Amino acid sequence: MTIEELKTKRIAVLMGGPSAERAVSLRTGQAALDVLLKQGYQAQAIDAGFDLDQQLRAQGIEVAFIALHGRFGEDGTVQGLLEMMRIPYTGSGILASSLAIDKVATKKMLIFHGVPTPHFRVVQEHDAWRDNPGDGDRFPLVVKPALEGSTLGISLVRNRDELIAGLEEAFNFAAVALIEEYIDGMEITVSVVNGEVLPIIQIAPQGGFYDYHAKYTAGQTEYILPAPLSEELTARIKEHTATVYTALGCAGAARVDYMVRGEEYFCLEVNTIPGMTATSLLPKAAAHAGMSFNALVEQILCGAALKVEQRNRDQRG
Repeated sequence: MTIEELKTKRIAVLMGGPSAERAVSLRTGQAALDVLLKQGYQAQAIDAGFDLDQQLRAQGIEVAFIALHGRFGEDGTVQGLLEMMRIPYTGSGILASSLAIDKVATKKMLIFHGVPTPHFRVVQEHDAWRDNPGDGDRFPLVVKPALEGSTLGISLVRNRDELIAGLEEAFNFAAVALIEEYIDGMEITVSVVNGEVLPIIQIAPQGGFYDYHAKYTAGQTEYILPAPLSEELTARIKEHTATVYTALGCAGAARVDYMVRGEEYFCLEVNTIPGMTATSLLPKAAAHAGMSFNALVEQILCGAALKVEQRNRDQRG
């Protein structure tokens, strides 16, 4: 949709919600809402609870700007509701959202498409992992829940006891956890907006590990833009980022995270609704590419669509 068309629509910024990432979502949503109101859109905030369908009908919402993170927002559930209600929405559709939030499914897709990713194994909460945790593993390792974002529940573990504690922490967020090879190197992230791959950012946390505290506490992490990579390595990573974005079927804004070790790189995960807070990475990359925060929000909004209908049209040619 064009900006002129969108300014005639009642727009809801969906934020908050019941996920563990509610606090970050509220900040992302408020930042987007402030821009839309300033730019003259008929926008309002909706806290996306389990009565979301009723709220959308009551307010006569015609377009949804999704600023939700985590489950019940970034996982395809809200996208499915909006498809059923015929309300165009920003970001990726049902399938891409549900694949990307599931780190196991994402890794399988990465492997299928030849994108390097750290070795991993999957542990179910009720598996017999307590009988022999760490047997045969080479520490350090990274433990993370399979279905969360914002680095929630993630741990860097260096021995058997820390592995047990890390798994217990991960299971607070999901019934499935990943035990992943630790890549000792540079952490980077690559943002994409409507298919355009933005400059690469290096993430350099003071404590050496990019956990929730380092991610959302101002001053705890240095961001180096553009990342100090060779031109050849930069080009390869950007090419694989475009491959990942397309293979998962992403739309609108997305962010792909990597670890770099020498001339090797390893894809960690894909975020289909990147944060838009003061410390968020997507706005930093967009600004470096010459795109203001206002322009970024508007560009995301202009991509609002019904993705199932769009995909069917594409398949019919």
